[in-house]
Amino acid sequence: MGLLNILTGTAGFFVQSTPDSFKETFNFLQGNGVYEEGMMHFLHEMKNTIWTHYDAFIADAQALAAIFMLIFFAIKSYEMISGDKQLEIMPLLRPFGLTMVILWWSIFTRILAYPTDVVEQKTSAMFDGSQSEINDLRLQRAKLMVEVSDQLLKVQAETETAKTEADTWYENAWESVRSSVKEGFSEVWNPIVEMRNRLQVGLQLLATSLLETLAIWILRICTYIIFIIQIIFSTILIILGPFSVAVSILPAFRDSFSTWIARFISVNLYSGIAYLVMYVASLFQHYALEAEITRYQELVGTGGASLEKLGWFAGNGVLSFGMVIVTFVIGALTMLTVPSISTWIVSTSGVSSAASSMGRGASSMTRVAGQMMGGL
Repeated sequence: MGLLNILTGTAGFFVQSTPDSFKETFNFLQGNGVYEEGMMHFLHEMKNTIWTHYDAFIADAQALAAIFMLIFFAIKSYEMISGDKQLEIMPLLRPFGLTMVILWWSIFTRILAYPTDVVEQKTSAMFDGSQSEINDLRLQRAKLMVEVSDQLLKVQAETETAKTEADTWYENAWESVRSSVKEGFSEVWNPIVEMRNRLQVGLQLLATSLLETLAIWILRICTYIIFIIQIIFSTILIILGPFSVAVSILPAFRDSFSTWIARFISVNLYSGIAYLVMYVASLFQHYALEAEITRYQELVGTGGASLEKLGWFAGNGVLSFGMVIVTFVIGALTMLTVPSISTWIVSTSGVSSAASSMGRGASSMTRVAGQMMGGL
């Protein structure tokens, strides 16, 4: 929160209380946060369940390790009998050590995952600390958007009334008015009709809602994809990992165990890096929310709505300045880089290419959704 306060400068300045009824309605429509708490809790519990399936192939891996140990000792014995190599004790102890790893597989994997769990806990705490204020700002921004739309509807009603009254006067008095007066009235009347036609709030609210819902769901989908990728890859690595340990007993596959360790640590770093990326994205969201809240407050105004500014704002086509929508999309695209960032920290192969393929699929899905919205 310290970094958040430093970067935004006025953290908490714009946060105001909103009615509980409005909060309930807003949370019902868009979820109780930028990332829905229910889904994040579900993903966390799903990650914990993978540890309960670690022993699915332990017995098979143990049998395979015993066979490979016999093959390994036969090779070493033949090399010493033929005189190619001398007796070495430490290489002969390696298969026993690998077998012990398989026997104590659950403890071994939890020890490997402990440093990554510490990273996840700290980055998750940073992210959770920023979300409460982000959610308050979202609520206040939504409330101001409703107030702006109410002001637009009010002005629209006033222009509708002005049109009706003008039509009545126009029909009754037009016959006795001179030509110069007719021209003067047209100059007054035409802007009123123009304003009435521009202040059609219903479609603008619909377009704004669609754009913001699309942006926030793109962000959520990309975030959920990263956590689901981690769950799937971690499950596969934990369940099938004993086979990598068993195969590494043979000299030809000696590096398979070290490769598995690198991939396991890299995959377990996904959640810690993801929370860090989400925290940095929340800094941009915080700035964008405060900037838009300032502009909405200027539109509403303490002394009443500014008709000129409301007219300009209504002419944009949507009741949004676009900054928050852009930060949601940027955050979504940044989340897809988590697998690549993880390989910077723990260099490995295979996992990154698989995650990149899934990321490209998600990007294609995002482009298709954008094209569909553009068509609408």
